[in-house]
Amino acid sequence: MELKYSDIREKEFNRIVDKLKGVSSYNDNYSIVGHGDSLELLKLIPDSSVSLILTDPPYHSTKKDNITNDTAFETDESFLLWMGKYFLEWKRVLKPNGSIFVFCSSTMSARLEVIMSSEFNVLSHIVWTKPNDPGFDGWKGKMKKENLRQWYPHSERILFAEPALDGNLKRSWFGQFLRQKRIEADLSGHYLTELTGSFGKVNHGGAVSNWETGRNIPSKEQYNKICEALLSTKKVKQMPIYEDVIRPFEVNAFVEFTDVWNFNSVRPYKGKHPAEKPLDMLEHCIKSTTFENDIVLDSFAGSGSTAIAALNLNRKSISLEIENEWIDVIVNRLKNHTPDLSKIVKKKHDIMKYNGRKVNETQQRLFI
Repeated sequence: MELKYSDIREKEFNRIVDKLKGVSSYNDNYSIVGHGDSLELLKLIPDSSVSLILTDPPYHSTKKDNITNDTAFETDESFLLWMGKYFLEWKRVLKPNGSIFVFCSSTMSARLEVIMSSEFNVLSHIVWTKPNDPGFDGWKGKMKKENLRQWYPHSERILFAEPALDGNLKRSWFGQFLRQKRIEADLSGHYLTELTGSFGKVNHGGAVSNWETGRNIPSKEQYNKICEALLSTKKVKQMPIYEDVIRPFEVNAFVEFTDVWNFNSVRPYKGKHPAEKPLDMLEHCIKSTTFENDIVLDSFAGSGSTAIAALNLNRKSISLEIENEWIDVIVNRLKNHTPDLSKIVKKKHDIMKYNGRKVNETQQRLFI
């Protein structure tokens, strides 16, 4: 009997929980919080077990004393070398059809993209415009513009990528996988095209040729036909389900679908993490690139917003954090999380009383 997709992810998540049990501060059926140096903790996570990496490393260029490792590197080169170690580990733990979002500054984004491209296909270089409500513009509003000697770096960058595998035009893992299975089945590209009815309008190799070079992907219906054709030869014993081979990506005209994003910044509030990202933006990242029950990893978890976003969307999460203070906040947020806050919160500020924090305006609007 074949396992359901949710059962496969549950089994994988339990494996991760077991590997991290010696360093975990909290875990339940949907979340695990690992405490320590995330570069070392990553080495405990099994290969190809995570569906999405959504993470916000130190920017280095911002030099903020209240962010761990933001001032730790004397040169840009030493910071890039450190980040290169993460890219290697992230590729190892990420499923071949997974995705990764890495937040970074506009100053370092180009150089990070070059380092990242050795292990990943960088698909988008997203600009987050960080709009603020009037009166909450921070340095952008206070500074003397006449003193500027370059354009003020208000925006931030998000590198979006997939794991790369050399062997075809687009370094596509699925293209390489399909070619290997077709050869194993002893089928020509033309014959597989005929069996699946996927002829192209220009080339007789049709869609199969495009799939194997990584130009595009089959639909679920087309993939099922591929599986039937390959398995019918008796030379290929089994094929993975569609959700385990095709990278999910779903947007529409009613959400941010370009590479310029306009999610509002998180307003200042007492106890706010200095690099906190808006929950709606994190949810957009997760919903666009994962299936329900998928596993989301944040190697620099901060106050745990990625884990909360994952919970809101019925995904599992791994949060890695080095600071004791923020570990406590993450654990408290997870323990007190509920999908429908209005059912248990009677006053606007009660939501954050358990850790001594007050809600910001975005959170307050939930109860208006």
